[in-house]
Amino acid sequence: MDAPFEILLRYQAGVVTCAQARRSGLSDGAIDHRVATGRWQRIHRGVYATFSGPVSREARLWAAVLYAGAGAVLSHETAAELQRLLDKPAPLIHLTLPPARRVAPQKGLKMHASRHALVDPRFPPGVLPRTLVDDTILDLIDQAETFDEVCALLTCAFGRRLAGEASLRATAHLRQRLRWRGDVDALIAEAVHGTHSLLEYYYDRDVERAHGLPRAARQAPYTKPDGSKGFRDRLYPEYGVLVELDGASAHPAENRWADRERDNHAAVQRKQTLRFGWKHVRHQTCDTAAMTATVLMNHGWPETPGKCSPRCTVTRVPPGPEYARPRGQFVR
Repeated sequence: MDAPFEILLRYQAGVVTCAQARRSGLSDGAIDHRVATGRWQRIHRGVYATFSGPVSREARLWAAVLYAGAGAVLSHETAAELQRLLDKPAPLIHLTLPPARRVAPQKGLKMHASRHALVDPRFPPGVLPRTLVDDTILDLIDQAETFDEVCALLTCAFGRRLAGEASLRATAHLRQRLRWRGDVDALIAEAVHGTHSLLEYYYDRDVERAHGLPRAARQAPYTKPDGSKGFRDRLYPEYGVLVELDGASAHPAENRWADRERDNHAAVQRKQTLRFGWKHVRHQTCDTAAMTATVLMNHGWPETPGKCSPRCTVTRVPPGPEYARPRGQFVR
């Protein structure tokens, strides 16, 4: 980048290469003196932080890009961090280079070579170069080891409105090799229709569909008491029953009071809320289906749940004042 040195420092979080410093008029001796006296810090070979003290995350990312050189972009977990696909930075900084480029390894950096790398990765001044969101998603899917990782990534991307169906499918089509391709196609369809977390995916598949429950409206919009808009995870509108699926990341402890206020507001509107977590959906699946079915029948659902397998524990409707059944009568 050809810019005055002071502007360059501001754009690059105070990080420069040796070549950039030379172009500004500094000699090798002047650079070495600044490093020796602690005014500058060497981050990678030929890359310096032009300040003393702690090096910020942004500065470390700039140092990685500048070290990797022409055509390098942040990718994989590091691009996902910048694009809000991931909530925590990965231990390594990941970069993708064009296939013809080779860069000497450096501690803390993970280099990838890909023919899908941007041919001309130009970004506005001050913006860290990174892979496009669709490529970031597919890069992470390619290295995923489990279906859960793939599902969590895709549903999160759509839930946070970071991905679109058409562009993601087109980008996937351009890749001759893509792991989990069949699952990706199915999960994109699920995410487009409102499955925005791994927990929601398993509720839809293992609780609702597997046990023959009615199909809920996904991400049902509603108006909060203050007039702002919100979304319910699952709503059975004909029966006034809500299901909120509380994953730890989506509903941390500090948000519990907000969840309770939402439940209270639903009660005012004569809607009953069921709230399930990972344990209920993944480890107590049949019990959760039985409870949901019972509440739905309480509110007028005319059918009964079915067994998901010969071992299914959905065997009887729990007793209650409004839906007591004769002893021994089982739900099919």
